[in-house]
Amino acid sequence: MGRLFIETLSGPKIFKCRCCKVDTASHSEIVSKDFQGRYGRAYLFRNVVNISLGPIEERHLTSGLHIVNDIYCSSCQQILGWKYEKAYEPSQKYKEGMYILEKERLMKEGW
Repeated sequence: MGRLFIETLSGPKIFKCRCCKVDTASHSEIVSKDFQGRYGRAYLFRNVVNISLGPIEERHLTSGLHIVNDIYCSSCQQILGWKYEKAYEPSQKYKEGMYILEKERLMKEGW
């Protein structure tokens, strides 16, 4: 098995995986804090690090039908949220390529 590459983020406010405390996202990458995940509130991010993608699937979400991948912490494999691959509704196209991280699965550092 190869060596795991972990990216470290710099900045005053960092989100980390709650299970293993690996950096996941920077506060500056938040697009919206007004999202709902499987386990409660969630944030929409432009970019995240130290994740692996699950298989692509169609999923009916509150905003309609989307093609998504679940995302997992690359260190401990805890599910963190999902990535929007495609949105069918024109009003939801802005989400394509962005990531949902569930607040319940994260911890904050530097706040």
